[in-house]
Order: sequence, then C-alpha cells, then structure tokens
Amino acid sequence: MAYKPDLKSIRSHNVLEWFHNAKIGIIVHWGLYSVPGWAPTTGELTQVAAEKGWEYWFTHNPYAEWYFNSIRIEGSPSYHYHVNTYGAGFKYDDFSKIFNQEIKKWEPRKWADLFKKAGAQYVVFTAKHHDGFLMWPSDHPNPRKRKHQVERDIVGELTDAVRERNMRMGIYYSSGIDWSFREKVVRDIADLVDAIPRGEEYGKYVYNHWCELIDRYKPSILWNDIAYPATGRFPEMVAYYYNTVSEGVINDRWMLFNPESRTFALLSILLSKRKIRSLILPLLFKIGAPSSPHFDYRTLEYSVYSKIAREKWECVRALGYSFGYNRNEGEEHTIPLRRLVHLLVDVVSKNGNLLIGVGPAADGTIPEIQRRRLLELGEWLSINGEAIYGSRPWFNAEGTTGEGVSLRFTRKEDALYAILLGKPGEREITIRNLRLSKDTDVKLLGSDEEMEWRRESGDKLVVKLPATLTESPAYTIKITPRPEA
Repeated sequence: MAYKPDLKSIRSHNVLEWFHNAKIGIIVHWGLYSVPGWAPTTGELTQVAAEKGWEYWFTHNPYAEWYFNSIRIEGSPSYHYHVNTYGAGFKYDDFSKIFNQEIKKWEPRKWADLFKKAGAQYVVFTAKHHDGFLMWPSDHPNPRKRKHQVERDIVGELTDAVRERNMRMGIYYSSGIDWSFREKVVRDIADLVDAIPRGEEYGKYVYNHWCELIDRYKPSILWNDIAYPATGRFPEMVAYYYNTVSEGVINDRWMLFNPESRTFALLSILLSKRKIRSLILPLLFKIGAPSSPHFDYRTLEYSVYSKIAREKWECVRALGYSFGYNRNEGEEHTIPLRRLVHLLVDVVSKNGNLLIGVGPAADGTIPEIQRRRLLELGEWLSINGEAIYGSRPWFNAEGTTGEGVSLRFTRKEDALYAILLGKPGEREITIRNLRLSKDTDVKLLGSDEEMEWRRESGDKLVVKLPATLTESPAYTIKITPRPEA
C-alpha cells in the first residue's frame, strides 16, 4: 500500500516478518571518538545510574562515543586523560584529520564476514552520532563546520558488504543531539532536553539527511536516537521511507522535540527534580523510550522485560560497557559467553531481538576480545540456532526444571524448544506442566543419540541426557509435536 504523510496512515504499518525472525543484530559505533578510544570502565548503564545517579554517570561516562561531552566536564576522568594525552589546546574536531587517514586501512568485508559468522541477521551502523560527524559523503554538509564528514563512503561500502552476505542493513542516526548545532554539555539527565537543537534549520538538516540515506542506501531499519525535531516533517519522512523501502522498520526513539510545547516544559521540570526522576527513569528502562508519534518496535538499553512483551522489542547493549571503542576494556569488562547466550535466549523467549554493540578502533580493527566473543556466540548458534531464528514466544517464557536449572521456552512450527540455561548436575531432568501427546518425540539439538524419556504424573517430562555432554552455555531440548498450552 502507499502510505500518506500523516500519522494515521503510517500508524497502519506493522513490524515485518523478517524482523520478527531475525533475532540477532550487530550495531557498530565508529567515528571521531574512535581515535582517542578512551573512557573509564565505570560499569553498565542501568546499574551505575541506579546506584550512583545520573550526574555521576555523565562525569564518569563509560560510553567512549560520548568522549566530546565527557572531556568538557572539567575534572572528569576523560577530561584529565584528554589534557594529559593531547594537551589542553587540542580540539575534538582535530581528530578528523587522523580519522580520515586511519579509515583508509578499513576492510568492510572483514567486518561483514565476522558478523555473519557470529550469527547476525542484520547490522546497524552509526551514520551520525551526537558529535555531528557524518560517516557518508553527504550532499547536505554541516553548515556549522567545514569538512565535518568522512572522505570515504563508509555507509555505502558496509551496506554492500553486508548485503553480499545476505544480512540486512540498518542505519543509526542521532536526530536528538548534535553538538555541532548546540554545544550544550550534558552533566545530568535533565540536560538532555536542553541539549537538543532547536529551529527550522536543524529540522530541515535532519529531514534532508534521512531522505538522502533512504534514497542512497535503502536501509531495512531506521534506528533513530534520543528524539526528533518537531520541524523535521516526521510523518512525511516516515511515509517516504515506507513507500521507498517495502521491508523497512523503525525503532521507537522519535519523540518529537518542540521546545515551546507544554510536554517538554513539564519533562524538563520533572527531570530537574531528583526525587521525581528517581521514580520515572527506572520505569523508562523497563518500558522503553518515551512516547514516539509512531514506531514499529521498542528499544531497551542494557535492560530486558520480565515477561513476554506484547509489542515487538529489541534489547541493545554493547559487548562491554561502551558502544564505541574503549582501549581500557578487556576480558573483565566484556560480557562472558555464558551470560551473552543466556541474555539472547531470555530476550528471544519474550518476543525480542538482541542488538549487540561492537566498537572498532579508528583503523577499523575490531578488538580481539570482541571478535572472539562474537565467534563463540556463532558456534553456539550453529548448534542451537534452530530454537532461535524464526521462533516465537510460547505461552510461558520461563520455567525451572525439577532439579533447579532455569529454562526458557521458544516455539516454531510444530516444535517446542526448552532451553536449559546451564549444565544439569544430573543426567535426568524434569520439565513440568507439559501436556504431551502419545506420539511425542524428544531430542537434544547437536546430539545424534536417541533420547530416553518418559512421562510422569500426567504433565511431567523426564528426560535422560547423554552420558557425556559437550560443555555449552545452554542446551536445547526439542519437543514435537508442541505440547498444548
């Protein structure tokens, strides 16, 4: 159908099957901030913000892609690092010359090969982050800063490499913050609202960029961040996208920013009150971004739902504490394989996708610990991916075996998949509340051994696992036909 440039029309758009089926994506943060590649290893977003507050978070911001903001907070760890390493007179924009030299070494096909081996079905790339630097040669250059963009078509080359490997390509763009238009230093959460650029010029700039990205690269995902200018003709841009890219979907971070509106005046007041915001922000972590005029799916950052969500959603987190490259991060700051697999399984069982953040160095090199973790995930998926890709939530996401091992459930076609989050201590495990049919078949993915099983007390499945189980973060038991709910 042809979409009209109004909210009623674009709201008739629904999440497409490919996105439901994909389950795993990679988001890449690469830009000027990758040259210093430095941030303190403070911790994960939700935990730090909850325990120490937002002012502490921004002063000790572990997101290396926020480097420009962090070095402007005098006394912060990043401020001291920048002064000691580059000197007080070295400006953030001076990284541009270095970056444009370093990106000549980049080989996009190596990235795409790695992401494919990791099991990713789609890739999202940062075309513009909060510093305003453009990662494609735009026909709409920054009117405030000369040559504030790459000298190589990074977005285009990666798009080609990704699609050559039958993955889908998405584009991240920060519409809500652009420090080249408004150099507001974000020291606390309330400053986010004041940091959003205002006026017709910025709205037109953002609108032109989105349309240019749509026309040139036909992205399967528009992944916006923070907010969207009220002057940016949102319904018109989204309708144009849906009409141009038939398989396209958009995320939920499009809250329209109008500095004159009562909504934003109230939001600014609420966020400035510590006691009130301490109640509001944890809720936002659980329900997703503030209300957008329209979206196809929700995004949660370093957080998950506790139950099956009715709306399609995506959990986005980096392999470490930072989305951008941080030279300080090592094994101890990187999510262990076991936890990564358990996160993926938990998210998928609750109607979500997992978007995993990778941060390359300035020359395009992906840190070895990140590369290794992605390959380990791919190895697990090579055996258990049947229970992940194309699956849907069962009527119940979670469970526990009679022996105390946590379970997550997914379903696909006529099969139920019971995924054990850990290695059982005994050979026999009991899965309860399963109404099995007489011709039930039970197997362990990755094993050729015939499974011994029996039914007990009407709704209990007792399975005898192979004598030797290969070490794995999780094990999948496939049950067909699927038990009745």
